[in-house]
Parts: sequence; C-alpha cells; structure tokens
Amino acid sequence: MTGPSYARPDDDRPGTSAPPDQADGPYEPGGRTPAPQLERTRTGAVWVASIAAVLVLLLLLIFILQNGARVTIQFFGADPTLPLGVALLLAAVLGALLVALVGVARVVQLRHTAKRIARTSR
Repeated sequence: MTGPSYARPDDDRPGTSAPPDQADGPYEPGGRTPAPQLERTRTGAVWVASIAAVLVLLLLLIFILQNGARVTIQFFGADPTLPLGVALLLAAVLGALLVALVGVARVVQLRHTAKRIARTSR
C-alpha cells in the first residue's frame, strides 16, 4: 500500500509549481492559492439576524393562522376567549419572560458576588 505522493517545490514535472513569493500568500501543492477570508462585520450579523427573525415571524404567523379555533382560557377568575394559536403564543411568551427574569436575577447575583470578591482582594 502506498501513500499519497507529494511533489517538492523544486520539482519540474508538469502540473507542479514552485511556491509563490511571500507576498502571494501561502503555498499549497498543485499551485492553488486559498480563497481570501472576509472579515465578519456587525452589519452582516444584523442582516443575518434580521432574515432569521423574519423567518421565525413567518412561521409564527402560519402557526397562528392554522390554529384559529377559539378556546376559553381561565386564569385567576378571568375567562377570555382567544384563538388557540394566540393562546399558545402568549403562554410561550410568558414562559420565556419568566425564564429571562430568573436569568437576570442570577446575573445580578453573580455581579454582586464578583464585586464583593474584587473589593476584598485589594
């Protein structure tokens, strides 16, 4: 079993090339130079996030329109009648807000602890 053969940069066989100058970029066997890497920008990230948000909103709209049957929700004595999709969306949003509230409380607690440790270590 033989492994791959690699041409040396000073090889004169057809299909091989010598390494380019330092200004041309890194040398790759076969004479190919790698594609330049573009920097990621905040504007590009905002563009991608906007497209993702539009797709999520479109999916939510489809979900709400497909689940239009009206249901009665009972919550602390109130019993409004809402479309099922809207009721489920409200439940998900309220759940996410509760999780965010717990997360914010934890971050505040960790910052308070970090400041106390920084004060005592001086």
